[in-house]
Amino acid sequence: MGSVAGYGAPHPFPPEAKTGSVIFYHVDGTGVAHWQMARMVLAGPDGEINWDRLPHTAVYRGHAEDVLTPSSNAGATMHAYGVKAPHRAFGTDAEGQPPLAPTGQRRSIMQEAQARGIAVGLVNSGSATEPGTAVFATSVAERDAGEEIVSQLVASGAEVLFGGGEKWFLPAGMEGRHGKGERQDGRNLVQEAEAAGYRVVYTREEMFALPAEGGKVLGIFAWEDTFNDETEEVLAEKGLEPYDAAAPTLAEMTEVALRLLGGRQFLLVVEEEGTDNFGNCNNATGTLEALRRADEGLGVALDYVEKHPDTLLLTCADSEAGAPDVVGLRGANYEKPLLEEGRDSNGAPVDGAERRPEGGVAQPFVSAPDRAGKAHEFVVVWATRMDASGGIVARAAGLNADQVRGTFDNTAVYPLFYETLFGAAPVTE
Repeated sequence: MGSVAGYGAPHPFPPEAKTGSVIFYHVDGTGVAHWQMARMVLAGPDGEINWDRLPHTAVYRGHAEDVLTPSSNAGATMHAYGVKAPHRAFGTDAEGQPPLAPTGQRRSIMQEAQARGIAVGLVNSGSATEPGTAVFATSVAERDAGEEIVSQLVASGAEVLFGGGEKWFLPAGMEGRHGKGERQDGRNLVQEAEAAGYRVVYTREEMFALPAEGGKVLGIFAWEDTFNDETEEVLAEKGLEPYDAAAPTLAEMTEVALRLLGGRQFLLVVEEEGTDNFGNCNNATGTLEALRRADEGLGVALDYVEKHPDTLLLTCADSEAGAPDVVGLRGANYEKPLLEEGRDSNGAPVDGAERRPEGGVAQPFVSAPDRAGKAHEFVVVWATRMDASGGIVARAAGLNADQVRGTFDNTAVYPLFYETLFGAAPVTE
């Protein structure tokens, strides 16, 4: 591939540079407490989950240009461009233009990679319009500009585009595979994608049937998200599970994306969005299922890195959804009101594996056994329905992963990826 239109000629690689591929695993809305919850349920307090296998760790610093806790779109902008961005940014700066990256160019790390002939992919368990992935390839004035985001995604030429959001691909009222379109401009982005050389798939089976040399692939696996981000009570009323069983999991999408991109240098950005959305709903059961899926996907990525050590794997979030924490139960009297009322003495809502219809916790969560074979009961206490900036960490494995240490600012994602992909630190041109 030559240069991307409008970006100028590709830069030569330094002949002595050590370069490799990059997998960015953005598990949205997760902090240390989320991963502690996941470990307790999946492996027990003494066990290890895939997240624990990442050997390099740093405390993540995530403030935006104008606020301590960023929006998801601002966080993604800072990851993709390596500079601080305002809260409303979606691949834009305060003036509404693509930000000036450390190279002095107005292009994201993904667009820089494309300009140098590197294959790229975006994978999301939510809608294709989710900023954690979409910002790497699009720039729009407003986060809710779904029509324009999808238009730019298809025009980006990314080799792999996996996610939901069918409603943004089809004209309003047109029946699709998952529901009716909602585009008001009359465009059929599925047809446009096919005309641009994309093979379009809609199901797990169609995705796994893709040949290794499948060319460009667009996977549309849900009308909006592959999950149902509601409270436990609403899901029970509607008879819904947290995730759509018919849609591929994040691990399955990651596995196929790596098969399609492998054998060449690539940049793959993957996001589990359910961790964020269920956290903001204060749905602990949904959050734990999202964490299980995210950890399963991390296992796929880690296995790839172990076989291809010239690959960097970085995982982090940009904020903490709901700011949960874990309270282990000891059976003491002071815990009785906590379970019966479903609130801590300070008013914080308490969540268990089951709730009483009239309020309170019917059944606490139970951990997997510890090394002594004992399981432990616990509840989840929620601090907010908003995003917080608490205990977020970045973890990494593979090429250049040792640079993730101490503290790690959100603007450090871009230069780390740049050095891994191109063999040198970014310099202003």
